[in-house]
Amino acid sequence: MKSSLPKVLHEVAGRTLVSWVVGATLAAGAGRCLVVVGYGRDEVERWLRQEFGARVDTVLQPEQRGTGDAVRCAMEADHSVTGRVLVLYGDCPLVPPAVLGKLIDLAEAADADLGLVTASLDEPAGYGRIIRGDGGGVVRIVEDRDCSEAERAIHEVNPGLYAIRADFLRQAISQLAPSNAQGELYLTDLVELAARRGKVVDLEGEMSELRGVNDQRDLSIASAARRRAIAEDLARGGVVVADLDSLYVDSTCEIEPGAKLGANVHLRGHCIVRNGAHIDVGCVLNNVLVEKDAVVLPYTVATDSIIGEGAQVGPFSHLRPLSELGPHSKVGNFSETKNTKLGEKSKVNHLSYVGDGIIGRHVNIGAGTIFCNYDGEQKHTTVLEDDVFIGSDTQLIAPVTVKKGAYVASGTTVTRNVPEDALALSRAKQENKEGYAARLRARLRKKKT
Repeated sequence: MKSSLPKVLHEVAGRTLVSWVVGATLAAGAGRCLVVVGYGRDEVERWLRQEFGARVDTVLQPEQRGTGDAVRCAMEADHSVTGRVLVLYGDCPLVPPAVLGKLIDLAEAADADLGLVTASLDEPAGYGRIIRGDGGGVVRIVEDRDCSEAERAIHEVNPGLYAIRADFLRQAISQLAPSNAQGELYLTDLVELAARRGKVVDLEGEMSELRGVNDQRDLSIASAARRRAIAEDLARGGVVVADLDSLYVDSTCEIEPGAKLGANVHLRGHCIVRNGAHIDVGCVLNNVLVEKDAVVLPYTVATDSIIGEGAQVGPFSHLRPLSELGPHSKVGNFSETKNTKLGEKSKVNHLSYVGDGIIGRHVNIGAGTIFCNYDGEQKHTTVLEDDVFIGSDTQLIAPVTVKKGAYVASGTTVTRNVPEDALALSRAKQENKEGYAARLRARLRKKKT
């Protein structure tokens, strides 16, 4: 991956690679999940605990001696494992739970020691090849590096999904030897051991769902496939999706039927979008609640915020963390909010900065207003009570409170609290000098020549 981050912690649609795999096994009915860890152990364990808690345990593989050794570590960690053991790679984020369920059912119905999934590829380089016997059954797998020329021409490959009887697995794993080009213990050698007993079955799968991630290109391909699947599921579920190919919605988001999502919308983290809400072209939201019938106009960016019912934001607005917009409120174009509560039907119309504010109901904040909330050391709060009117080009020097119904005239710098129903006004007296402009222009032209 050319990254210091452990491969399985790279993300696809808001979840790590290993999270997708673990989630698929649990959804398929696995009663317990063991993740074999090595490089980046602490980081991987932290992510798994955060998402799955006690449903997942980890097992350390002290030395990287191959896939067979990894499974051996897991089996030795718990000698009580019985029944059927699913074995998967931790870097296959598109594996459908349904495929795992079918594999288990097939192996159980055939009373097979080992069931595996196979797939075909036009360009199979890098994958182990499936070798079939005269009767058509799978007899062994040859890894790419160990293939003969004839074997390398085979297009049927091993994606690496197995359902193995626990007692056979425990006995066979002890027979593995590092007699290969890598000098490792190959899990794939179990296939030949099971085939000798006549106990192997296989299920044909679709490689587009089974591919592993080995570099950033693979990660991008997997991400695109998962994004498209999420967009299609949303559209089938009643969400209005303008463009299936350009919608980016993390799997951790919740979008209700009746919501509308424009082209090139990005919803990240845990966004919730209620019925009737409309998020227009190019918006990027991260951990944002968008309530019913709210409208987010094009190219709005919002993080860790709440957009209330019927509220309107944008275009080109920025809601920084802890912004909370009340019902039917408005934040207009090129405005920015941060750690601010905006009351019902209040408006921050355009070209304003509102930070560390508590704003009541029916407040009007004119264009170019600035909450001066930072003194170089600490942040301070500005309070605007209900029915306050703030004229354009106003600076409010926090901490300051404008009481209910007060009016602040345009161009005012507010440094002291404003009483209820008062008018705050601070301007230099205007002076008009008749004829001065003509004399000034003449003097400037003369100077230019």
